[in-house]
Amino acid sequence: MTEHLDVVVVGAGLAGIGVAYHLQQRLPGRSYAILEARGASGGTWDLFRYPGIRSDIDMYSFGYRFKPWLHDRAIADGATILSYLRETAAENGIDRFIRYHHRVERVDWRSAESRWDIEAHCDDTGETVYLSAGFVWVCTGYYRYDQGYSPDFPGADSFRGPIVHPQHWPTDLDCAGKRIVIIGSGATAVTLAPALAERGARVSVLQRSPSYVVSVPARDPLVQKLRGRAPDRVVHAVARAKSIGLNTALFQVSQRYPGFVKRRIKAMQRRWLPDGYDVDTHFTPRYDPWDQRLCLAANGDFFRAIRRGQLEMVTDRIATFTEDGISLESGRNLEADVVITATGLNLTVFGGARIAIDDTDIELPSTMGYKAMMLSGVPNLAFVVGYTNAAWTLKVDLVGEHICRLLAYMDSHGYRTVVPVRDPTVEEAPFLDFTPNYVLRSIDSLPKQGSRAPWRLRMNYLYDLVQLRYGKVADPALRFS
Repeated sequence: MTEHLDVVVVGAGLAGIGVAYHLQQRLPGRSYAILEARGASGGTWDLFRYPGIRSDIDMYSFGYRFKPWLHDRAIADGATILSYLRETAAENGIDRFIRYHHRVERVDWRSAESRWDIEAHCDDTGETVYLSAGFVWVCTGYYRYDQGYSPDFPGADSFRGPIVHPQHWPTDLDCAGKRIVIIGSGATAVTLAPALAERGARVSVLQRSPSYVVSVPARDPLVQKLRGRAPDRVVHAVARAKSIGLNTALFQVSQRYPGFVKRRIKAMQRRWLPDGYDVDTHFTPRYDPWDQRLCLAANGDFFRAIRRGQLEMVTDRIATFTEDGISLESGRNLEADVVITATGLNLTVFGGARIAIDDTDIELPSTMGYKAMMLSGVPNLAFVVGYTNAAWTLKVDLVGEHICRLLAYMDSHGYRTVVPVRDPTVEEAPFLDFTPNYVLRSIDSLPKQGSRAPWRLRMNYLYDLVQLRYGKVADPALRFS
């Protein structure tokens, strides 16, 4: 017989553990399981093992609202974040509900029974498992775990050294004394480069165009003053509120006064970099601040490596790989023993699982996101998409609370089904108003967003805080039955 659960959560990473906590706290009578495709929990923080991996925002906002961040560093390394996630799962008994090696391949809504039929492949045994659930909650993130993005570089086959993507970092790679070229200018390159320099590598960061790189303290001065003088939860709450306020203000100022923010960032960079350094070429992007995420250098480590002569910025285009490096369009030959392609991610939706209703597959681009957590025409299914301009976890907590309130409302009124119904007068827009290449490459495969609430995706935590935590769940756009 097919096992039936009230809720199936897909993914045991940051979002999956977070929503499971809210399920247990707010709806303790619900049966649930977390289906995780890999053999370990933690998602991103278990998958990525490259040197220097760390949070790209402070942990007081990146950590859960319900679980204070007690470690010393506000910008934390990947291993510490992974430990924090697993500790959260263990403390709350969530780890007992995780079923590993369960890769969800298809979920099919059965209208007659008001339930989802779920097909999962067990990668460790090769068997196929079938479950049913009243509600499905997809917490798989947004990128492919089995494959990072690497362009087809001309002549790459001729290079005699290893070409490594950070998503698949080899544990036996020795970097000491090696000439290493990192291709890319995003957050991965900014964290990886100083870490490799510390290990004795001679690093060149090769970029077609720059990103915004800013220095932030690895430790929060306010937390250092408060810790020991106030309870941990109070310190965490104060630091979290401060972080959210400052990040929100920075984003809003960047959107309204981009020229002012550009000048401030450039002035900061000049203070960190050697006199006469060509900031315009290597650190002045073609886009405005927060059109893409800012890259954080903890305690200015990226700039320090440049000052020490351990790290070179090269802004140029690749002509071809050679046996001993990369030939650039400028005519320069960039010698390398190892090339690292920090060139981004392959985006995927719902972990690659197929969504169907009564055996008919749903074409996601034909749907519209409702409050960026449900899909028009798709019953009893929620998902989590975090902020592009703030900590991902902030949205996890809000969506977790709101969906649990929605399920409780359905219980109290005797409803088994809820489905967002699209308003034909609402105009379509791309789901994400965000310009990184990994988004632009995949934007046509995503659902749409609408021109007005509740179909519009607002990257504004304070707005969502009011709407999702305190707003009514019985929205006119929802149909209950």
